[in-house]
Amino acid sequence: MRAAHEIERAVGIDYYVSDAPGTGGSLRESAADFRVRELEAFDTEPADADAGAYPHLVFRATLTNWDTNGFARDLSNKLGISRERVSWAGTKDRNAVTTQLFSVRGVAPDDLPEIGNAELDVVGRAGRPIRFGDLRGNEFRIVVREADPGPVDDVTRDLAAFGGANGEASANASEEGHADGSGEGATSVGVPNLFGQQRFGSYRPVTHEVGLAVLRGDWEGAVMAYVGNPSTAEPPETREARSFVEETRDWSGAIERFPRRLRYERAVLNALAENGGERPEEFREALETFPSNLQRLFVHAAQSYVFNRICSERLERGLPFDRAVAGDVVCFADADGEPVLPDADRTQRVTAGRVEVVNRHLERGRAFVTAPLVGTDTEFGEGEPGEIEREVCADVGIEPADFDLPGSFDSTGTRRAILVRSALTVERDPLTFEFALPKGSYATVLLREYLKSGPLSL
Repeated sequence: MRAAHEIERAVGIDYYVSDAPGTGGSLRESAADFRVRELEAFDTEPADADAGAYPHLVFRATLTNWDTNGFARDLSNKLGISRERVSWAGTKDRNAVTTQLFSVRGVAPDDLPEIGNAELDVVGRAGRPIRFGDLRGNEFRIVVREADPGPVDDVTRDLAAFGGANGEASANASEEGHADGSGEGATSVGVPNLFGQQRFGSYRPVTHEVGLAVLRGDWEGAVMAYVGNPSTAEPPETREARSFVEETRDWSGAIERFPRRLRYERAVLNALAENGGERPEEFREALETFPSNLQRLFVHAAQSYVFNRICSERLERGLPFDRAVAGDVVCFADADGEPVLPDADRTQRVTAGRVEVVNRHLERGRAFVTAPLVGTDTEFGEGEPGEIEREVCADVGIEPADFDLPGSFDSTGTRRAILVRSALTVERDPLTFEFALPKGSYATVLLREYLKSGPLSL
Protein backbone atom coordinates (compact mmCIF):
# COMPACT_ATOMS: atom_id res chain seq x y z
CA MET A 1 0.00 0.00 0.00
CA ARG A 2 1.09 3.54 -0.69
CA ALA A 3 1.59 5.82 2.30
CA ALA A 4 -0.75 8.79 2.53
CA HIS A 5 0.35 12.41 2.61
CA GLU A 6 1.54 13.81 5.91
CA ILE A 7 -1.47 16.10 6.38
CA GLU A 8 -3.76 13.09 5.83
CA ARG A 9 -1.92 11.05 8.44
CA ALA A 10 -2.64 13.84 10.93
CA VAL A 11 -6.36 12.96 10.62
CA GLY A 12 -5.92 9.19 10.77
CA ILE A 13 -5.67 8.44 7.03
CA ASP A 14 -2.46 6.44 6.66
CA TYR A 15 -2.71 4.76 3.25
CA TYR A 16 -4.04 4.61 -0.27
CA VAL A 17 -5.58 1.26 -1.19
CA SER A 18 -4.53 1.66 -4.84
CA ASP A 19 -0.85 1.07 -5.61
CA ALA A 20 -1.15 2.66 -9.06
CA PRO A 21 0.31 6.15 -9.64
CA GLY A 22 -2.03 9.11 -9.66
CA THR A 23 -3.39 11.36 -12.39
CA GLY A 24 -2.36 14.52 -10.59
CA GLY A 25 -4.40 17.61 -11.31
CA SER A 26 -6.58 19.76 -9.12
CA LEU A 27 -10.24 20.18 -8.26
CA ARG A 28 -12.42 23.26 -7.99
CA GLU A 29 -10.61 25.56 -10.42
CA SER A 30 -14.12 26.91 -10.79
CA ALA A 31 -17.23 26.18 -8.77
CA ALA A 32 -18.86 24.58 -11.84
CA ASP A 33 -16.13 21.90 -11.83
CA PHE A 34 -17.54 20.44 -8.59
CA ARG A 35 -21.28 19.83 -8.74
CA VAL A 36 -23.25 18.13 -5.98
CA ARG A 37 -26.95 17.35 -5.84
CA GLU A 38 -28.64 15.81 -2.84
CA LEU A 39 -30.60 12.58 -3.15
CA GLU A 40 -33.50 13.58 -0.95
CA ALA A 41 -35.77 11.55 1.31
CA PHE A 42 -38.12 14.16 2.81
CA ASP A 43 -41.88 14.43 2.22
CA THR A 44 -43.63 17.81 2.09
CA GLU A 45 -47.14 19.21 1.86
CA PRO A 46 -48.06 21.88 -0.74
CA ALA A 47 -46.66 25.37 -0.14
CA ASP A 48 -50.15 26.70 0.64
CA ALA A 49 -50.76 24.12 3.39
CA ASP A 50 -51.80 25.36 6.87
CA ALA A 51 -48.75 27.12 8.34
CA GLY A 52 -49.99 26.30 11.84
CA ALA A 53 -49.89 22.56 11.23
CA TYR A 54 -46.88 22.75 8.90
CA PRO A 55 -44.73 25.62 10.18
CA HIS A 56 -41.54 24.75 8.28
CA LEU A 57 -41.14 26.19 4.78
CA VAL A 58 -39.06 23.85 2.61
CA PHE A 59 -37.10 25.12 -0.37
CA ARG A 60 -34.41 23.81 -2.69
CA ALA A 61 -31.33 26.00 -3.04
CA THR A 62 -28.73 25.87 -5.78
CA LEU A 63 -25.71 27.62 -4.33
CA THR A 64 -22.51 28.73 -6.04
CA ASN A 65 -19.48 29.36 -3.82
CA TRP A 66 -21.50 29.16 -0.60
CA ASP A 67 -20.67 26.96 2.38
CA THR A 68 -23.83 25.72 4.05
CA ASN A 69 -23.34 27.42 7.41
CA GLY A 70 -22.50 30.72 5.73
CA PHE A 71 -25.61 30.60 3.56
CA ALA A 72 -27.80 29.76 6.56
CA ARG A 73 -26.32 32.68 8.49
CA ASP A 74 -26.87 35.12 5.61
CA LEU A 75 -30.42 33.85 5.07
CA SER A 76 -31.33 34.20 8.74
CA ASN A 77 -29.82 37.68 8.88
CA LYS A 78 -31.85 38.82 5.87
CA LEU A 79 -35.00 37.30 7.39
CA GLY A 80 -34.25 38.85 10.78
CA ILE A 81 -34.54 35.50 12.59
CA SER A 82 -32.32 33.21 14.65
CA ARG A 83 -30.06 30.96 12.61
CA GLU A 84 -31.33 28.07 14.74
CA ARG A 85 -34.61 28.29 12.78
CA VAL A 86 -32.80 27.28 9.56
CA SER A 87 -32.20 23.54 9.02
CA TRP A 88 -30.71 21.34 6.31
CA ALA A 89 -29.90 17.69 5.65
CA GLY A 90 -26.21 17.83 4.71
CA THR A 91 -23.34 20.29 4.98
CA LYS A 92 -21.64 21.16 1.69
CA ASP A 93 -18.32 22.79 0.79
CA ARG A 94 -17.93 26.36 -0.38
CA ASN A 95 -16.09 25.95 -3.71
CA ALA A 96 -18.83 24.11 -5.57
CA VAL A 97 -22.26 24.31 -7.14
CA THR A 98 -24.55 22.52 -4.70
CA THR A 99 -28.24 21.73 -4.84
CA GLN A 100 -29.84 20.90 -1.50
CA LEU A 101 -32.95 21.26 0.66
CA PHE A 102 -33.41 23.73 3.51
CA SER A 103 -36.29 24.35 5.89
CA VAL A 104 -37.08 27.56 7.77
CA ARG A 105 -39.55 27.74 10.64
CA GLY A 106 -42.19 30.44 10.69
CA VAL A 107 -41.75 32.17 7.33
CA ALA A 108 -43.91 32.43 4.21
CA PRO A 109 -42.74 31.77 0.63
CA ASP A 110 -42.83 35.46 -0.18
CA ASP A 111 -40.52 36.16 2.76
CA LEU A 112 -37.56 34.41 1.12
CA PRO A 113 -35.02 37.08 0.19
CA GLU A 114 -32.85 37.42 -2.88
CA ILE A 115 -29.33 36.23 -2.11
CA GLY A 116 -26.37 36.50 -4.45
CA ASN A 117 -25.21 33.30 -6.14
CA ALA A 118 -28.25 31.45 -4.82
CA GLU A 119 -31.37 30.20 -6.60
CA LEU A 120 -34.21 29.37 -4.20
CA ASP A 121 -37.22 27.28 -5.26
CA VAL A 122 -40.05 26.64 -2.80
CA VAL A 123 -40.85 22.92 -2.47
CA GLY A 124 -43.61 22.96 0.14
CA ARG A 125 -44.27 22.85 3.89
CA ALA A 126 -43.50 20.31 6.60
CA GLY A 127 -44.50 19.66 10.19
CA ARG A 128 -40.89 19.34 11.33
CA PRO A 129 -37.51 20.70 10.23
CA ILE A 130 -35.22 18.87 7.86
CA ARG A 131 -32.62 16.83 9.72
CA PHE A 132 -29.40 15.07 8.77
CA GLY A 133 -31.23 11.75 8.55
CA ASP A 134 -33.40 13.08 5.73
CA LEU A 135 -30.64 12.76 3.15
CA ARG A 136 -29.99 9.43 1.39
CA GLY A 137 -26.92 10.52 -0.50
CA ASN A 138 -25.38 12.84 -3.06
CA GLU A 139 -24.74 12.75 -6.80
CA PHE A 140 -21.45 14.20 -8.03
CA ARG A 141 -20.04 15.43 -11.31
CA ILE A 142 -16.45 16.50 -10.79
CA VAL A 143 -13.93 17.81 -13.32
CA VAL A 144 -10.19 17.45 -12.66
CA ARG A 145 -8.02 20.01 -14.47
CA GLU A 146 -4.43 19.52 -15.66
CA ALA A 147 -4.58 15.78 -15.02
CA ASP A 148 -2.90 12.85 -16.78
CA PRO A 149 -5.67 10.29 -17.40
CA GLY A 150 -3.15 7.52 -18.11
CA PRO A 151 -3.31 5.85 -14.65
CA VAL A 152 -7.13 5.81 -14.52
CA ASP A 153 -7.46 2.21 -15.75
CA ASP A 154 -5.02 0.82 -13.18
CA VAL A 155 -6.57 2.76 -10.28
CA THR A 156 -10.04 1.62 -11.32
CA ARG A 157 -8.97 -2.02 -11.38
CA ASP A 158 -7.40 -1.69 -7.93
CA LEU A 159 -10.55 -0.11 -6.48
CA ALA A 160 -12.85 -2.60 -8.18
CA ALA A 161 -10.87 -5.43 -6.58
CA PHE A 162 -10.83 -3.74 -3.18
CA GLY A 163 -14.61 -3.36 -3.29
CA GLY A 164 -15.12 -7.03 -4.17
CA ALA A 165 -16.02 -6.45 -7.81
CA ASN A 166 -16.76 -10.12 -8.41
CA GLY A 167 -19.68 -10.14 -5.97
CA GLU A 168 -23.40 -9.62 -6.55
CA ALA A 169 -23.26 -6.28 -4.72
CA SER A 170 -20.94 -5.04 -7.44
CA ALA A 171 -23.25 -6.23 -10.17
CA ASN A 172 -26.17 -4.50 -8.48
CA ALA A 173 -24.25 -1.23 -8.43
CA SER A 174 -24.06 -1.16 -12.23
CA GLU A 175 -25.95 -2.91 -14.97
CA GLU A 176 -23.00 -2.43 -17.32
CA GLY A 177 -19.59 -2.73 -15.68
CA HIS A 178 -16.35 -1.70 -17.39
CA ALA A 179 -13.24 -2.18 -15.27
CA ASP A 180 -11.16 -0.02 -17.61
CA GLY A 181 -12.77 3.26 -16.49
CA SER A 182 -13.29 4.15 -20.14
CA GLY A 183 -16.52 6.07 -19.61
CA GLU A 184 -18.49 3.59 -21.76
CA GLY A 185 -20.38 2.49 -18.67
CA ALA A 186 -20.23 2.53 -14.90
CA THR A 187 -17.71 0.46 -12.96
CA SER A 188 -18.35 -0.63 -9.40
CA VAL A 189 -15.44 0.51 -7.23
CA GLY A 190 -14.86 0.49 -3.49
CA VAL A 191 -12.80 2.53 -1.04
CA PRO A 192 -12.54 2.69 2.76
CA ASN A 193 -15.43 4.81 4.03
CA LEU A 194 -13.06 7.33 5.61
CA PHE A 195 -13.90 10.82 6.75
CA GLY A 196 -12.31 13.24 4.31
CA GLN A 197 -9.85 15.98 5.12
CA GLN A 198 -12.56 18.67 5.06
CA ARG A 199 -14.16 17.03 8.10
CA PHE A 200 -11.19 18.26 10.12
CA GLY A 201 -10.15 21.40 8.22
CA SER A 202 -8.30 21.15 4.93
CA TYR A 203 -5.56 23.70 5.61
CA ARG A 204 -5.63 23.58 9.40
CA PRO A 205 -6.97 20.21 10.59
CA VAL A 206 -7.81 20.94 14.22
CA THR A 207 -11.52 20.24 14.77
CA HIS A 208 -10.76 16.73 16.05
CA GLU A 209 -8.09 18.13 18.38
CA VAL A 210 -10.71 20.46 19.86
CA GLY A 211 -13.09 17.51 20.26
CA LEU A 212 -10.49 15.25 21.85
CA ALA A 213 -9.63 17.97 24.37
CA VAL A 214 -13.33 18.33 25.22
CA LEU A 215 -13.60 14.56 25.74
CA ARG A 216 -10.63 14.67 28.12
CA GLY A 217 -12.28 17.48 30.11
CA ASP A 218 -9.58 19.93 29.02
CA TRP A 219 -11.76 22.92 28.10
CA GLU A 220 -8.83 25.33 28.04
CA GLY A 221 -6.93 22.98 25.74
CA ALA A 222 -9.96 22.80 23.47
CA VAL A 223 -10.16 26.58 23.20
CA MET A 224 -6.44 26.95 22.57
CA ALA A 225 -6.51 24.22 19.90
CA TYR A 226 -9.07 26.37 18.11
CA VAL A 227 -7.85 29.95 18.57
CA GLY A 228 -4.14 29.16 18.95
CA ASN A 229 -2.26 26.39 17.17
CA PRO A 230 -0.95 28.40 14.18
CA SER A 231 -0.51 26.66 10.83
CA THR A 232 2.06 27.38 8.13
CA ALA A 233 -0.79 27.13 5.58
CA GLU A 234 -2.41 30.28 6.97
CA PRO A 235 -1.68 33.91 6.05
CA PRO A 236 1.09 35.57 8.13
CA GLU A 237 -1.33 37.88 9.99
CA THR A 238 -3.39 34.89 11.14
CA ARG A 239 -0.33 32.94 12.27
CA GLU A 240 0.86 35.98 14.21
CA ALA A 241 -2.53 36.40 15.90
CA ARG A 242 -2.62 32.75 16.95
CA SER A 243 0.95 32.91 18.24
CA PHE A 244 0.09 36.06 20.21
CA VAL A 245 -2.84 34.46 21.99
CA GLU A 246 -0.80 31.34 22.79
CA GLU A 247 2.05 33.39 24.26
CA THR A 248 0.06 36.02 26.17
CA ARG A 249 -3.48 34.76 26.95
CA ASP A 250 -4.38 38.44 26.38
CA TRP A 251 -7.91 37.88 25.09
CA SER A 252 -8.73 41.53 24.48
CA GLY A 253 -5.44 42.20 22.74
CA ALA A 254 -5.91 39.12 20.58
CA ILE A 255 -9.30 40.34 19.35
CA GLU A 256 -7.58 43.33 17.77
CA ARG A 257 -5.13 41.08 15.95
CA PHE A 258 -7.49 38.44 14.58
CA PRO A 259 -8.83 39.22 11.08
CA ARG A 260 -12.55 39.98 11.05
CA ARG A 261 -13.20 37.07 8.71
CA LEU A 262 -12.33 34.69 11.58
CA ARG A 263 -15.60 35.48 13.32
CA TYR A 264 -15.79 32.29 15.37
CA GLU A 265 -12.33 32.82 16.84
CA ARG A 266 -13.28 36.43 17.62
CA ALA A 267 -16.53 35.29 19.27
CA VAL A 268 -14.60 32.90 21.52
CA LEU A 269 -12.08 35.61 22.41
CA ASN A 270 -14.88 38.08 23.18
CA ALA A 271 -16.45 35.58 25.56
CA LEU A 272 -13.10 35.02 27.29
CA ALA A 273 -12.46 38.77 27.55
CA GLU A 274 -15.86 39.20 29.20
CA ASN A 275 -15.80 36.24 31.60
CA GLY A 276 -12.11 36.37 32.55
CA GLY A 277 -10.87 33.28 30.72
CA GLU A 278 -9.20 31.65 33.70
CA ARG A 279 -11.43 28.85 35.05
CA PRO A 280 -12.41 25.67 33.15
CA GLU A 281 -16.09 26.63 33.11
CA GLU A 282 -15.20 29.97 31.50
CA PHE A 283 -13.43 28.20 28.65
CA ARG A 284 -16.42 25.89 28.28
CA GLU A 285 -18.75 28.92 28.13
CA ALA A 286 -16.59 30.38 25.38
CA LEU A 287 -16.91 27.21 23.27
CA GLU A 288 -20.66 27.29 23.83
CA THR A 289 -20.86 30.58 21.93
CA PHE A 290 -20.77 28.42 18.78
CA PRO A 291 -24.07 27.38 17.18
CA SER A 292 -25.15 23.99 18.50
CA ASN A 293 -24.37 22.21 15.22
CA LEU A 294 -20.77 23.45 15.35
CA GLN A 295 -20.43 22.36 18.98
CA ARG A 296 -21.47 18.87 17.90
CA LEU A 297 -19.00 19.06 15.01
CA PHE A 298 -16.03 19.08 17.40
CA VAL A 299 -17.01 15.82 19.09
CA HIS A 300 -18.06 14.31 15.77
CA ALA A 301 -14.63 15.18 14.37
CA ALA A 302 -12.99 13.36 17.28
CA GLN A 303 -15.17 10.32 16.56
CA SER A 304 -14.24 10.58 12.88
CA TYR A 305 -10.53 10.69 13.66
CA VAL A 306 -10.78 7.53 15.78
CA PHE A 307 -12.79 5.83 13.01
CA ASN A 308 -10.13 6.73 10.43
CA ARG A 309 -7.43 5.36 12.73
CA ILE A 310 -9.35 2.08 13.11
CA CYS A 311 -9.71 1.74 9.33
CA SER A 312 -6.02 2.50 8.79
CA GLU A 313 -5.01 -0.14 11.32
CA ARG A 314 -7.31 -2.66 9.66
CA LEU A 315 -5.62 -1.92 6.33
CA GLU A 316 -2.17 -2.30 7.88
CA ARG A 317 -3.08 -5.69 9.31
CA GLY A 318 -4.47 -6.85 5.99
CA LEU A 319 -8.02 -7.47 7.21
CA PRO A 320 -10.68 -7.29 4.46
CA PHE A 321 -13.22 -4.49 4.11
CA ASP A 322 -15.67 -6.27 1.79
CA ARG A 323 -15.80 -9.40 3.95
CA ALA A 324 -16.21 -10.06 7.64
CA VAL A 325 -13.90 -11.94 9.97
CA ALA A 326 -14.73 -13.47 13.33
CA GLY A 327 -15.26 -10.69 15.88
CA ASP A 328 -16.59 -8.13 13.40
CA VAL A 329 -19.88 -6.31 13.90
CA VAL A 330 -21.97 -6.03 10.73
CA CYS A 331 -25.11 -4.02 10.10
CA PHE A 332 -27.83 -4.83 7.61
CA ALA A 333 -28.97 -2.80 4.63
CA ASP A 334 -31.87 -0.39 4.49
CA ALA A 335 -32.77 -1.06 0.86
CA ASP A 336 -35.77 1.29 0.79
CA GLY A 337 -34.41 3.72 -1.80
CA GLU A 338 -31.20 4.57 -3.63
CA PRO A 339 -28.41 4.46 -2.78
CA VAL A 340 -28.75 1.49 -0.41
CA LEU A 341 -27.85 2.59 3.11
CA PRO A 342 -26.45 0.72 6.10
CA ASP A 343 -28.92 0.52 9.00
CA ALA A 344 -26.73 1.03 12.06
CA ASP A 345 -29.66 0.09 14.35
CA ARG A 346 -29.66 -3.50 12.98
CA THR A 347 -26.33 -5.03 13.91
CA GLN A 348 -25.01 -8.53 14.44
CA ARG A 349 -21.79 -9.83 15.92
CA VAL A 350 -19.97 -12.27 13.66
CA THR A 351 -19.00 -15.49 15.39
CA ALA A 352 -16.53 -17.95 13.90
CA GLY A 353 -19.37 -20.27 12.99
CA ARG A 354 -21.30 -17.61 11.07
CA VAL A 355 -18.54 -15.98 9.01
CA GLU A 356 -19.49 -17.84 5.83
CA VAL A 357 -23.21 -17.05 6.15
CA VAL A 358 -22.58 -13.38 6.91
CA ASN A 359 -20.19 -13.05 3.98
CA ARG A 360 -22.88 -14.26 1.60
CA HIS A 361 -25.02 -11.34 2.79
CA LEU A 362 -22.07 -9.00 2.29
CA GLU A 363 -21.45 -10.25 -1.26
CA ARG A 364 -25.07 -9.51 -2.14
CA GLY A 365 -24.99 -6.00 -0.70
CA ARG A 366 -27.36 -6.91 2.12
CA ALA A 367 -24.94 -6.16 4.96
CA PHE A 368 -21.87 -4.05 5.77
CA VAL A 369 -18.83 -4.54 8.01
CA THR A 370 -18.72 -1.69 10.54
CA ALA A 371 -16.42 0.12 12.95
CA PRO A 372 -17.55 2.36 15.81
CA LEU A 373 -18.10 6.07 15.95
CA VAL A 374 -17.37 5.86 19.64
CA GLY A 375 -19.93 7.19 22.14
CA THR A 376 -21.44 6.31 25.50
CA ASP A 377 -23.36 3.32 24.06
CA THR A 378 -20.44 1.82 22.13
CA GLU A 379 -19.78 -1.90 22.50
CA PHE A 380 -16.54 -2.91 20.83
CA GLY A 381 -16.17 -5.91 18.54
CA GLU A 382 -14.44 -9.14 19.48
CA GLY A 383 -11.36 -10.91 18.18
CA GLU A 384 -8.88 -8.95 16.09
CA PRO A 385 -11.40 -6.25 15.00
CA GLY A 386 -12.29 -5.57 18.64
CA GLU A 387 -8.61 -5.53 19.56
CA ILE A 388 -8.01 -2.83 16.94
CA GLU A 389 -10.92 -0.72 18.23
CA ARG A 390 -9.77 -0.92 21.85
CA GLU A 391 -6.11 -0.27 21.05
CA VAL A 392 -6.85 2.82 18.96
CA CYS A 393 -9.08 4.30 21.68
CA ALA A 394 -6.43 3.60 24.30
CA ASP A 395 -3.74 5.21 22.16
CA VAL A 396 -5.90 8.32 21.61
CA GLY A 397 -6.74 8.42 25.33
CA ILE A 398 -10.53 8.15 25.26
CA GLU A 399 -13.18 5.64 26.28
CA PRO A 400 -16.96 5.48 25.75
CA ALA A 401 -17.80 7.04 29.13
CA ASP A 402 -15.93 10.22 28.11
CA PHE A 403 -18.77 11.07 25.71
CA ASP A 404 -21.20 11.67 28.60
CA LEU A 405 -20.93 15.44 28.23
CA PRO A 406 -23.15 18.49 28.75
CA GLY A 407 -25.41 19.92 26.07
CA SER A 408 -24.51 19.53 22.42
CA PHE A 409 -21.16 17.90 23.21
CA ASP A 410 -22.82 14.64 24.36
CA SER A 411 -22.88 11.63 22.01
CA THR A 412 -24.17 8.08 22.33
CA GLY A 413 -22.20 6.99 19.27
CA THR A 414 -23.15 4.61 16.47
CA ARG A 415 -21.47 2.29 13.98
CA ARG A 416 -20.43 3.10 10.41
CA ALA A 417 -19.75 0.93 7.37
CA ILE A 418 -16.03 0.67 6.68
CA LEU A 419 -16.46 0.18 2.91
CA VAL A 420 -18.32 2.38 0.44
CA ARG A 421 -19.05 1.25 -3.10
CA SER A 422 -20.15 3.35 -6.04
CA ALA A 423 -20.92 2.93 -9.72
CA LEU A 424 -18.33 5.23 -11.32
CA THR A 425 -18.28 6.70 -14.82
CA VAL A 426 -15.12 8.39 -16.12
CA GLU A 427 -14.73 10.73 -19.09
CA ARG A 428 -11.24 11.56 -20.36
CA ASP A 429 -11.28 15.05 -21.92
CA PRO A 430 -11.45 16.78 -19.56
CA LEU A 431 -11.03 14.12 -16.87
CA THR A 432 -14.49 13.94 -15.31
CA PHE A 433 -15.92 11.61 -12.67
CA GLU A 434 -19.62 10.94 -12.15
CA PHE A 435 -20.87 8.86 -9.23
CA ALA A 436 -23.27 8.81 -6.28
CA LEU A 437 -22.46 8.13 -2.63
CA PRO A 438 -24.60 7.41 0.41
CA LYS A 439 -24.98 10.17 2.98
CA GLY A 440 -21.96 10.71 5.17
CA SER A 441 -19.46 9.48 2.57
CA TYR A 442 -16.91 11.80 0.99
CA ALA A 443 -16.32 12.32 -2.71
CA THR A 444 -12.73 13.34 -2.00
CA VAL A 445 -12.02 9.96 -0.38
CA LEU A 446 -12.74 8.32 -3.73
CA LEU A 447 -11.00 10.98 -5.83
CA ARG A 448 -7.81 11.00 -3.72
CA GLU A 449 -7.17 7.44 -4.92
CA TYR A 450 -7.11 8.73 -8.51
CA LEU A 451 -5.26 12.03 -8.08
CA LYS A 452 -2.74 11.14 -5.34
CA SER A 453 -1.74 14.78 -5.38
CA GLY A 454 -2.39 15.61 -1.74
CA PRO A 455 -5.45 16.85 0.18
CA LEU A 456 -4.88 20.53 -0.55
CA SER A 457 -5.54 19.78 -4.23
CA LEU A 458 -8.90 18.24 -3.33
